[in-house]
Amino acid sequence: MIIKNNFHIITGGPGVGKTTLINELQQKQMNCIPEVAREIIKDQLKNNGQALPWKNAKEYSKLMLSHSVRDYVKLLDANDLYFFDRGIPDTYAYECLMNFDYDENLNFIVNKYRYNKIVFILPPWEEIYKMDNERKQDFQVAKETYNVIKDTYECLNYDLIEVPCLAPAERVDFIKKTLNK
Repeated sequence: MIIKNNFHIITGGPGVGKTTLINELQQKQMNCIPEVAREIIKDQLKNNGQALPWKNAKEYSKLMLSHSVRDYVKLLDANDLYFFDRGIPDTYAYECLMNFDYDENLNFIVNKYRYNKIVFILPPWEEIYKMDNERKQDFQVAKETYNVIKDTYECLNYDLIEVPCLAPAERVDFIKKTLNK
């Protein structure tokens, strides 16, 4: 098991402001790792690929896992604080949401590569929710996704801190204050 206490995950369902929050953290000179899902979807659309949530969800999940592990391993020697727009456990949550068969390798990986125990989760926020080319889920699916993510992280023994529905700069302040306690 590898535990990187300097790696914090920011998670939640789709469209809750994770990427906006990550961008705000970057503007405050914080180290941030972007979400792999959008990267994969954009690449698959550009290259006429099939590893998309609405075409081949299992292949999409495999790519999410490999990209997330890649990002984690690439920073193994880093000692600075890093914020990840989603983490390896989000792939586990996705597979649960999709009712995929139990994957022993995925279970091994989520337990091998551990992040800081404190995980920041953003709740569903209908006022800011938008569908787009990469986000095709409606708000009800976003709420269901949030619940599965929450349950997954709790089952994996992470301590979830819900980030209030605030302006991005205020969310950054909330995170900083939480980490300074």
